[in-house]
Amino acid sequence: MRTPSDPSYPAHWEADVVLRDGGTARIRPITTEDAGRLVSFYEQVSDQSKYYRFFAPYPRLSAKDVRRFTHHDYVDRVGLAATVGDEFIATVRYDRIDATGRPATGPADEAEVAFLVQDAHQGRGVASALLEHIGAVARERGIRRFAAEVLPANTKMIKVFTDAGYTQKRSFEDGSVHLTLDLEPTAESLAVQRAREQRAEARSVQRLLSPRSVAVIGVSRTEGGVGRAALRNLLDSGFTGAVHAVNAALPDGADGTGRTLAGVPAYRSLAGLDGPVDLAVVAVPAERVPEAVADCGEHGVQGLVVLSAGYAESGPAGLERQRELVRQARSYGMRLIGPNAFGVINTDPGVRLNASLAPGSPEPGRIGLFAQSGAIGIALLSGLVRRGAGLSSFISAGNRADVSGNDFLQYWYEDPATDVALLYLETLGNPRKFTRLARRTAAVKPVVVAKGGRHSGVSPAGHTVPETRLPDATVSELLRQAGVIRVDTVTELVDVGLLLADQPLPAGPRVAILGNSESLGLLSYDACLTEGLRPHAPLDLTTAAAPEDFRAALGAALRDPGNDAVIVTAIPSVGESTLTEDLAEALRAAAAQAPAKPVAVVHVELGDLAEALSTAASTTAAGGRESDAAAAVDPASGAQSGPDPLATGMAPAATAAQAAGPAAAPAGAAHASAAPTPASGAPASAAPAHASAPGGSAAPAHASAPAGSAAAPAPAPEHTRPPRGPIPAYPSPERAVRALAEAVRYAEWRRGTAVSGQVPEYEDIDTAGAAAQLEALLSGADGDAGTTLAEADAHALLARYGIRVLPTLPAPTPDAAADAAARLGYPVALKTTAPHLRHRADLGGVRLELANEQELRRAYGELTELLGKPAELLPVVQAMVPRGVDTVVRSVIDPAVGAVLSFGLAGVASELLGDTAHRLVPATDRDAAALVRSIRTAPLLFGWRGSAPVDTPALEELLLRVSRLVDEHPEVAQVSLEPVVVATEGLSVLSAQVRIARPPVRTDLGPRTLPSY
Repeated sequence: MRTPSDPSYPAHWEADVVLRDGGTARIRPITTEDAGRLVSFYEQVSDQSKYYRFFAPYPRLSAKDVRRFTHHDYVDRVGLAATVGDEFIATVRYDRIDATGRPATGPADEAEVAFLVQDAHQGRGVASALLEHIGAVARERGIRRFAAEVLPANTKMIKVFTDAGYTQKRSFEDGSVHLTLDLEPTAESLAVQRAREQRAEARSVQRLLSPRSVAVIGVSRTEGGVGRAALRNLLDSGFTGAVHAVNAALPDGADGTGRTLAGVPAYRSLAGLDGPVDLAVVAVPAERVPEAVADCGEHGVQGLVVLSAGYAESGPAGLERQRELVRQARSYGMRLIGPNAFGVINTDPGVRLNASLAPGSPEPGRIGLFAQSGAIGIALLSGLVRRGAGLSSFISAGNRADVSGNDFLQYWYEDPATDVALLYLETLGNPRKFTRLARRTAAVKPVVVAKGGRHSGVSPAGHTVPETRLPDATVSELLRQAGVIRVDTVTELVDVGLLLADQPLPAGPRVAILGNSESLGLLSYDACLTEGLRPHAPLDLTTAAAPEDFRAALGAALRDPGNDAVIVTAIPSVGESTLTEDLAEALRAAAAQAPAKPVAVVHVELGDLAEALSTAASTTAAGGRESDAAAAVDPASGAQSGPDPLATGMAPAATAAQAAGPAAAPAGAAHASAAPTPASGAPASAAPAHASAPGGSAAPAHASAPAGSAAAPAPAPEHTRPPRGPIPAYPSPERAVRALAEAVRYAEWRRGTAVSGQVPEYEDIDTAGAAAQLEALLSGADGDAGTTLAEADAHALLARYGIRVLPTLPAPTPDAAADAAARLGYPVALKTTAPHLRHRADLGGVRLELANEQELRRAYGELTELLGKPAELLPVVQAMVPRGVDTVVRSVIDPAVGAVLSFGLAGVASELLGDTAHRLVPATDRDAAALVRSIRTAPLLFGWRGSAPVDTPALEELLLRVSRLVDEHPEVAQVSLEPVVVATEGLSVLSAQVRIARPPVRTDLGPRTLPSY
């Protein structure tokens, strides 16, 4: 509630929150206009709750009480209320006190806090949410501790305090429990907050997907129209709950008189319906939606699916209409899918919900699908169904004004029916939260994302999101760091999803290839090399191969401990029946004997085979499917060390090729001499044990650690995955191999998350000194716009974090240059520092290894004659450092994703080729190791072509120190260290630039709240 007459009213404290049961409430400051609401609220509180609040019978509030509880200065006295439908359901207040417990003002930093929750809403997590918000308010006002007196019998309130995760003290005094809470956030309090957020948001989605009764609002009396289609789809799906139709144009008195529409009870409004309604599907024109939402809210509906268009996608007026829709829905405690949504589907046999415009429901399966676009959503749904995939749930959220992909990640994380999460996204409304949730979910099940609008830089109509300044390639790399499988097209989204849903994760990159086409085998082999896999020589079964030959060869390949996955290629036989059913059955039978290894089929002009594979039921005898390939053990590996050429029909040459490993090329394929091997020129000793050396495929994803935390991901919810599903089939080798390669990279990332990285502590870091220096620097600068620090200030700030920048001395004249060199000691370097020449050695602005004054003066003259006057060049003199590899270390705060740490080689490699790697801050030791090894030019650091390896541990330490600086001081908006010369022992930072600014508000670190509208 905004109060224009009270300019001190803190509107930024208003927030919508999801409660434990999935409903919503609004938290806002209490104002002088709330007297009536407060009295009404208090009248609905039981005598026992009143006694717990005031420690005595207190049947009603006096006029003095009402005034005290509604008049606040929002500094020393603050009251917050949780509201639903504009009525109070709970209140909390604090009063600042001094050391004796008397009312006080600042700088006293302690406050007494008290709660009161309406009995009907106790157990919904209202008090916990209020504690988070009142705690944030108190910290903002300089309060560091809360004190509370609680009666011993009030166990619920005591639990609210003790479960919050704050550092606390507890004592028993004068018949009451005295609690003191330190309000400084801790790792435990943040973990508690996020766990509550996950449970609440998952529950809110569950309520949308598993209603016991559904009303479709806007059902026409004749065939046709969106509402009628939604009702028909709901009925055709076999929904197990009650279904109602609503049409405001029905004649008066129609309610309860046996009127039906499409065979279900029909009403003019929900007011005429006696029973509860959990979910309402709204399909009326936009101008009539507010009336329908109010009808739903008054009836106690829990959630809305708004199919109606005419909102933010239609322009500014529609955007304001959309904001009002969200405000109205949340005021009643309802969550909202849409507007302009395509709908939701839940295939759970106990629900069978199709509240969408999709005609027909998919079969139950292991894939959860979320799409922001209705058109793409229906295309993905059709593609998955056509290829025999089953879905656990489907959501097309339209403008996603409220419920978003983040909410469904919260739900899928612990949903036992979902093994793979597929998302088509056009924008990321809260990128930091998405990255955090995706990392946690990916630790237990794959998250595959296709993102539209990657290069346009324009958000689709109806989407209001923070803009990122990062290139799409950087965003993609950061998503992969979080374990997200990023694909480029919706076709790849389906391809990868099918393999992950139906096949186990591969234990490594070694791939066996077999089939009845030598050419198709070679194409598959080449595709594997392109994707960084390690293929064995293809086994050609010849075009005369029968289904039994395929079964024997596939069985042998799966039993071979040298194979982690198998690709089967198949083409039709000329002049003969393709025997697709027999071949599909043979492949299924062989695959069932080795359920721990994935199989993919590449077919050409064998559509019947793909259909036969997709529609077949699993025949595996295994009781369950391994969810982590790292723990899988080949049951046959002890009995048979390799394939038997006599049993499989494998030619001896092919057997030898497979036994030789990935370096053996297929016969007749001189162009594919070997599979990639790791670390070209990088000895094993060059890389630490926890990170492989560079080369071959991309950087080891397992060197990543959770974004924003050094802690391991939350423990995975345990559930049993089903046995191997249908074998996925692909019409080209490239599509099959790309899907398999994504599975290999994801499995590697999963194995790496089992060992979390650490953010090292360094004794020489002066955190307090850096904070004081930054505050002093910002106090005299334009804090919002920011400022680039002078060289001396930048060097001093970096030095507080153990980062020493090699000093430079100005050389405005040849004599000054000679004096500077004498102070530094020869040999020296002479460099120009003008902005247009900075870091441009190619333009001749740098002279190195100047051994004496004569050489220095000659170089000075050459520079000024070639490039301009000293006043234009701004020359400096710097001591020479040991030769090494020139690198660049940078950090920047992006408004969408937060602080990003970047690394690359200086010069052409990073500037022209874009060979730069990125990690989210704070980086762990595993992140730093992976960052150094993930650029394509990394072999230059590890002794390429016989050169001496450089000191990569020193480089990793520098990265970690920069990460600590920007993480602990968000005022540091940008750091650029260029060049950083890494020698065989140690490194030298030759130049540094630092930009500082007042940090933006971190919405991801405050109390949990829904996105504002």
